[in-house]
Amino acid sequence: MAKTKIPNPDELGKIDYTPPKKHWMDIPVEIKPDMYCHGAKAKSLKVVDFPNARDWTPAEADWKLPEDWKKIVLEGISERLKKYRTFHVFMDICVRCGACADKCHFFLGSGDPKNMPVLRAELLRSVYRKYFTTGGKIFGKTAGARELTLDVLKEWWYYFYQCTECRRCSLFCPYGIDQAEITIIGRELMNLLGLNIEWIAGPTANCYMKGNHLGLEPHTIKSTIDFFVNDIEDITGVKVEPTFNRKGAEILFITPSGDLFADPGIYTAMGYLMLFHELGLDYTWSTYASEGGNFGFFTSNEMAKRLHSKIYAEAKRLGVKWILGGECGHMWRVWHQYHNTWFGPMDFLEEPVSPITGTKFANAKSTKVVHLVEFTADLIKHGKLKLDPSRNDNLVVTFHDSCNTSRGMGFFEEPRYVIKNVCNHFHEMPDDTIRERTFCCGSGSGLNASENMELRMRGGFPRANAVKFVHEKHGVNMLANICAIDRAALPPLMDYWVPGVRVTGTHELVANALVMKGEKERTVNLRNEPLPEKGGDSDV
Repeated sequence: MAKTKIPNPDELGKIDYTPPKKHWMDIPVEIKPDMYCHGAKAKSLKVVDFPNARDWTPAEADWKLPEDWKKIVLEGISERLKKYRTFHVFMDICVRCGACADKCHFFLGSGDPKNMPVLRAELLRSVYRKYFTTGGKIFGKTAGARELTLDVLKEWWYYFYQCTECRRCSLFCPYGIDQAEITIIGRELMNLLGLNIEWIAGPTANCYMKGNHLGLEPHTIKSTIDFFVNDIEDITGVKVEPTFNRKGAEILFITPSGDLFADPGIYTAMGYLMLFHELGLDYTWSTYASEGGNFGFFTSNEMAKRLHSKIYAEAKRLGVKWILGGECGHMWRVWHQYHNTWFGPMDFLEEPVSPITGTKFANAKSTKVVHLVEFTADLIKHGKLKLDPSRNDNLVVTFHDSCNTSRGMGFFEEPRYVIKNVCNHFHEMPDDTIRERTFCCGSGSGLNASENMELRMRGGFPRANAVKFVHEKHGVNMLANICAIDRAALPPLMDYWVPGVRVTGTHELVANALVMKGEKERTVNLRNEPLPEKGGDSDV
């Protein structure tokens, strides 16, 4: 199929919210170019032993399904109704009040009613009623029930991959229904038929085989970090010396492999290295458990568990005391919402205590893992870092609350505290777009591919609109965050909707401001741009 060109921002911004005249069940699904990701490849599915491994294309009529696909799906629903009490409750208690309808960024960016969380859930709930409730079996459509057909299955696939599982809608639901969990179940049912997307299946297979989403070999990881070390020495005159796979280190550091790959994530990784060197931290990288993120989470609960276990296996092998984690989103949601259900407390590790400040991180007593932003906030609070925030004076910064670290685990103030101590110019986006009400980047849960760019620009529209507001009002030119997916997804979103605003990880800003012992006179930041005090152009 030929690649289409997505509309320009003026055209895409003309969103029609007029309700359709037909009942939603009577409107067939239309799988539109640039609104979906490529189907999973056979080789990716085979690596992790997923069902029905074959090459397939969503745009073609034949999706190469098993002959008994309907039976597989219905048995899958039955199994999950028994296994997950919340799923059963969520199928029954929705009164379709519409409180969630206008809270989804995909509905706000597309105007498609089936992207309302309530209606996206109805896609699955209607089939549940038909096969698992007496009223649905007897009264059919009158009771909101419908048959499971091939068209219905394709509709499920299309819309469950237009949800980033951000959980914003659940914040507004009077019954507490978690649409993300319904999407997770929907994707698990798709996975039973091999109906995954390659942008999820590929990284999952890579992580299973190589330890990280990018499929980086150990020597590649080490050589990449060695490049960072050289760049840091060129900029600061300080030679940092990270260690790899070192047994007996106090701390195992885990971060998303995306931080080793591309702009702007690489600058965040350089920030980690500089901070740890300045502290003299007794830590090590692993080239085997080299991924904090968990794309298995977007396929099935079991796959997420399989990928997560490698981190603790490596911590045990190396004999570390506790784990420090870098800037990532779903990495932290998995750790704090699912870890104990899978494994329980990790008693072979110690309750984390900062070796610099003595602070005991009681919130990490069970998981034994500390988020780097809380670690750094604690350092700043205790005056353990020498900082020169004027080095970031060319930046006017706002902060994007990543869905999984904000709604998923309650990180609201720590990143703001860090940023305000390393930057002199900071402005918040409107209150109803940040903290627990934050809008998603529009590309999470494995949707940050390239072939679905219109979907991404539509889904990211509400976030971009909030950035545009502070860009125009305060001159904001830098969007900070603490998530690797955001660092990959937000730059094209900003280029499309808010040109002139760039994206950064929080620890890039920390590293710019960090005055290191023995450093030479700093003239450039980590991006090799002139520092403001040395005559660099200021955008303030």
